[in-house]
Amino acid sequence: MKTQGAICWKPGAREGWSVEEIEIDDPQSTEVLVKLAASGLCHSDDHIDGPVYHEGLGPTLGGHEGAGVVEKVGSAVTHLKPGDHVVLAFIPACGRCAPCVDGHSNLCEMGQHNLTGVELSDLKPHIHARGVGIGTMCMLGTFSPYALVHEASAVKIRDDVPLEVAALVGCGVTTGWGSAVNAAQTQAGDTVVVIGVGGVGMNAVQGARMAGARRIIAVDTVSWKLEHAYQFGATHTASSIEEAYSLVNELTWGLMAEKVILTTGLAEGGIINAAMGLVGKRGTLVETAVAPASQTEVTLDLFTFGTYEKRLVGTLFGSSNARTAIPKLLDYYMDGTLKLDELVTNTYSLDEINEAYADMHAGKVIRGIIKYDL
Repeated sequence: MKTQGAICWKPGAREGWSVEEIEIDDPQSTEVLVKLAASGLCHSDDHIDGPVYHEGLGPTLGGHEGAGVVEKVGSAVTHLKPGDHVVLAFIPACGRCAPCVDGHSNLCEMGQHNLTGVELSDLKPHIHARGVGIGTMCMLGTFSPYALVHEASAVKIRDDVPLEVAALVGCGVTTGWGSAVNAAQTQAGDTVVVIGVGGVGMNAVQGARMAGARRIIAVDTVSWKLEHAYQFGATHTASSIEEAYSLVNELTWGLMAEKVILTTGLAEGGIINAAMGLVGKRGTLVETAVAPASQTEVTLDLFTFGTYEKRLVGTLFGSSNARTAIPKLLDYYMDGTLKLDELVTNTYSLDEINEAYADMHAGKVIRGIIKYDL
């Protein structure tokens, strides 16, 4: 079928996204075709156009947060049928590899192909434009009204959830919430600091609140984001790590925070030591933000790190299992416990995608979404 899609033709070149005609193959035996209601505009897609994910990538159809309705299924698909409502998870879950059966499907072996541009069924491109095969971000490609995905990437959800906001749970919401709940293991009464309160960090704030944190300090350089952080559960705010240090030191009588979560737009080695300074004895720093593959050096006060028994923890997808976390978080939303509507600062058409990312760079949005006609 033919439709429109937003393609990054030269990953890493900062030339923006080109919206043009694409052709999508028919579903292979293990694939499903999904008509999307919306796609989230995640920072990670912007990293394709920028300096982070471009190594080895060819032309790429962006987008890895999406939700919609199944339109067609391949002959071997058994757990989905046309008409089912689904969220597309940016990490596939086969259910059979060692990480999956050990309860860590966010580390599924299928995920090794996420940034290769190929599709799981035969490791070839299934999208075409200008006469050539086009890769897809995280084997999804939600910057198009239709997505052809492997069944391992589609999670069935209840039919009464608004699909526009359900799209956000495919990455940003679950990543942030899980960073606080799963990776940090926030406990009732903890002091939690979240550094960077955009589309992921704001959900780390929500996760800390739902886990029972006593104090939640949101840190960001954009003042209006700090104002919004209060409605998601922040109890205090700071405009820099230095300001947060003084605040946390005062609030805790020098004990500092039990949990610190790093959710900046990009993780760089030089920020780790400053963030770790906010962590108290036996406390944990969770590094959620994406770092360039070339980032191999970290500044860290090893003496205090060791003698205070601090922990530095990495996390992918908030250490969450998509097939349980996505429906659970949407249940929380429908119960009124988890805020999703409030995350969406602006909506865009597909043709406005470059304007949308300009707004993100300018600090004008918490999370933008592309809406499609469903």
